[in-house]
Amino acid sequence: MIEDNKNSLRAIILTGLFAAIIYIGIWVLRIPIPALVGRPFIHFGNTLTAVAILFLGFRNGMLAGIIGLGGFDILNGYAATSWLTMLEVVVVALVITAVYKALKYTDSKRNIIIIAVIAGITKIFTTYCVSIVEALMAGSFLKAALVASFVSLPATVVNSISTAVLTPILYFFVKKVYASLRKNPNKSF
Repeated sequence: MIEDNKNSLRAIILTGLFAAIIYIGIWVLRIPIPALVGRPFIHFGNTLTAVAILFLGFRNGMLAGIIGLGGFDILNGYAATSWLTMLEVVVVALVITAVYKALKYTDSKRNIIIIAVIAGITKIFTTYCVSIVEALMAGSFLKAALVASFVSLPATVVNSISTAVLTPILYFFVKKVYASLRKNPNKSF
C-alpha cells in the first residue's frame, strides 16, 4: 500500500489513473459469454480493481473501482444495473481490506496470493447475488432467479480465476515500478 495520505495530490492522481486503467482494462478486452441472466463477459476490470485496492488502500482503491467499473457500465449499456456493480466493488474492497488487515498488512507473495484468491471467491459470491437481483428486476420468480443466476456464472468464474492469478503478478509489478519512480523521479521508460 502506498504510504501517501489518501487526500494527497499524488493519491488522488493515482486513484484517477487506476480508475482509467480499470475502465480501459474492461473496454479493450471484453469477451461476451452467453447467459440466462444479464450480459456477462470476461474482462480484467476485477483484477485491476483488486490491485488498486491493495495498492491505494480501501477508500481510494474502492473509488477507483467504482469509477472504473461503474463508469464502464454507465457508458456501455449497463446503466440500469451499474449501482449493483458499484455495490460489488464496495463488498470486494471490504473483504480485501479485512483480509489484508488480518495479515497485518504484510504484502509477502504468500499473503497477496491469499488475498487474490479470496477476492476471486468473493466476486463469485457477489456476482451470483447481483444476478439474482437482476433476474428479479426483470420479473423472474425467486426460484427461477436462483437457478438462472447459478447457470450464468461461467464468465464470473473465469474472471475470478484471472483475478486470483493475475492480481499478485500485477501488484508486485506496479509496486516495483512505483518504488523505482519514487527513487528516481526523472527516470523515463
